Amino acid sequence: MRLATGIAILALGATLGSIATPALAEWHPTKPIEFVATAGPGGGTDNLARTIQSIITKHKLTDQPVIVVNKGGGSGAEGYTYGKALAGDPYKVIFGTSNAWQQPMVSKVAFKHTDLTPIAALAQDEFLLWVKQDAPYKTVTDYLKAVAAKPGDFKMGGAQSKDTDEVLTRLIEKTANVKFTYIPFKSGAEAAVQLAGGHIDSHVNNPSESLGQWRGGTQRPLCAFTSERLPKGPLITATEGWHDVPTCVESGLNIPRFQQPRTVWLPGKVTPDQVAFYVAMMKKAQATPEWKEYIERTSQTETFLAGPDFEKFMTEDIERVHKIAAEQGWLVN
Repeated sequence: MRLATGIAILALGATLGSIATPALAEWHPTKPIEFVATAGPGGGTDNLARTIQSIITKHKLTDQPVIVVNKGGGSGAEGYTYGKALAGDPYKVIFGTSNAWQQPMVSKVAFKHTDLTPIAALAQDEFLLWVKQDAPYKTVTDYLKAVAAKPGDFKMGGAQSKDTDEVLTRLIEKTANVKFTYIPFKSGAEAAVQLAGGHIDSHVNNPSESLGQWRGGTQRPLCAFTSERLPKGPLITATEGWHDVPTCVESGLNIPRFQQPRTVWLPGKVTPDQVAFYVAMMKKAQATPEWKEYIERTSQTETFLAGPDFEKFMTEDIERVHKIAAEQGWLVN
């Protein structure tokens, strides 16, 4: 009798315990999700957001609809400021780049990257140095010798001012002891058009931004700012593909790596389980064949940085960019 009573008491205690401390349920969205691309339609950030959207829909990574909106004004500041104003809202996912922390350093904008919650860096855009197809320079060394002979005469184009393309241009100047006149355009695509027309002498576009021009025979890459050659893949021209482009270091320009991360954020003041949901979602998206095709098509380098790894990357990049911005007199505070 006592044994039966004891068992009953234990069972009752277990029941009460389960009522008092229920298992924590994972967070899942219960209404539509908005992907905010901090760039205009057709740009790299927009393409990333729409690729992820398509993957989520196809593979049913959530049962809620996902829409993409573009807020690219002010070189992306519009989108980040929009995210800042929505603190605590886990249904707004912001897609951007390293300009999330670079812009506040060099421009008077209404946000800081610490106003947002980092989710992940999903890919790294690579950079190449491009010249016109009929330019007389066959190597980086040839080109930089010509630039050094006429300081300021050669025009380097890039997307935006005081942003990633100009940071790389100033790094080239410092490393090679040369001087360019930097010409900012609205996008890398526009810089490619200007180079094809002979209005600038070079630019530092990502592979995808000048793929059509290389294939069409209006410009060609001299080197890639990578630690090793880009992966083998389909030929771009009749005889060459990305793997045939030498690294800048092996070509004599000692800049072993320069990349721009594709980043994902939530507004500030969201909960850890909401962050965890989106980290897991992005990991699942990266595991799909559609993601692999996207990476190959855009010639980006796949990565996944989240949590402390993402924070460490940001800290190191902020230090590097801050040094260059200080040397150029760009810092706003």
